[in-house]
Amino acid sequence: MSDTEQQGAGTRSATERERKLIARLGSVRRSLLGEIKKVIVGQEDVLEQILVTLFCRGHGLVIGVPGLAKTLIVRTLARCMSLDFKRIQFTPDLMPGDITGTEILDIDPETQERRFRFVPGPIFTNILLADEINRTPPKTQAALLESMQEYAVTVGGQTHPIEPPFFVLATQNPIEQEGTYPLPEAQLDRFMLNIMITYPRREEEIAIFRATTMDELPETEPVMDGRQIRQVQRIVRRMPVSEHLLEYVADLVRSTRPECAEAPPYVKKYVEWGAGPRAGQYLVLGAKALALIGGRFNVSCSDVRAIAHPVLRHRIFTNFTADSEGVGVEDVVDHLLETVPEPDERAYARKAKLSEKGR
Repeated sequence: MSDTEQQGAGTRSATERERKLIARLGSVRRSLLGEIKKVIVGQEDVLEQILVTLFCRGHGLVIGVPGLAKTLIVRTLARCMSLDFKRIQFTPDLMPGDITGTEILDIDPETQERRFRFVPGPIFTNILLADEINRTPPKTQAALLESMQEYAVTVGGQTHPIEPPFFVLATQNPIEQEGTYPLPEAQLDRFMLNIMITYPRREEEIAIFRATTMDELPETEPVMDGRQIRQVQRIVRRMPVSEHLLEYVADLVRSTRPECAEAPPYVKKYVEWGAGPRAGQYLVLGAKALALIGGRFNVSCSDVRAIAHPVLRHRIFTNFTADSEGVGVEDVVDHLLETVPEPDERAYARKAKLSEKGR
């Protein structure tokens, strides 16, 4: 067999392995959610959005009042995936070195030689919970967000890589805003999803009271590991999407910008700033991950609509008119999902055939 034939066989076998993994992911997802639900009651949408963010190699921003089990969700997820987990409570006196790590001076007891040694901070983990990120000054926020972007920490001129999988889930309390440092728009854009945690339903709350007042909490079993997660992350990037879906994402994102011709009158009236290209990238990746964890290899526009709210809600900024009339970002996204049509797939197919004939 020639080198070309061997390479082709390897590609085919890799694709077959990926398809088998995708087919298995539906059952893995059910097993994973089943293990998490031993500890967490309800919050199915939140759990799915966290999985989407993890499988897309992104980071999540969670908004919710205290006491809604944000820490417990992340700790349980780490346990079910055999990943390291660390938590940082952000406070006004937290310094960048408290997150990234710092250099200390070591003295050799025999030679008395002095040298600096890097002591890694809590950011060197697989899953990091950045609790109440808006309570720490911008300098410390920037240290965390830079590491999220670069997957590395630079201290004393030396770069220290963070081993994947690396996933940051930052939380904010929507009630208390005194003494906080709101994240700038450019830093908000680094988070793939803005995940909203709301109060549980009545029956779920009763189940929480029953489960958490017992002497022992249920134990969870690992379902995935870091190697499998990295494999899924690679497959998400390699999954193909149709031109039809890309055009729909472009129409949806461009419709959020009041200065664009595609923007409807509703957006021009109520929106100050729309979403940038990164929103479109995350809509495509999120749709891919949703299809993947559903055990599907085909990505549809319904997957884009399902992930649109958490992708867009922190990338659209309403104006004074919207504030005075009680129109929020969620209303804007709802309006866009109702009014932005899918491109005509048949027309696109005809156009693609004509272009092939022209060649």
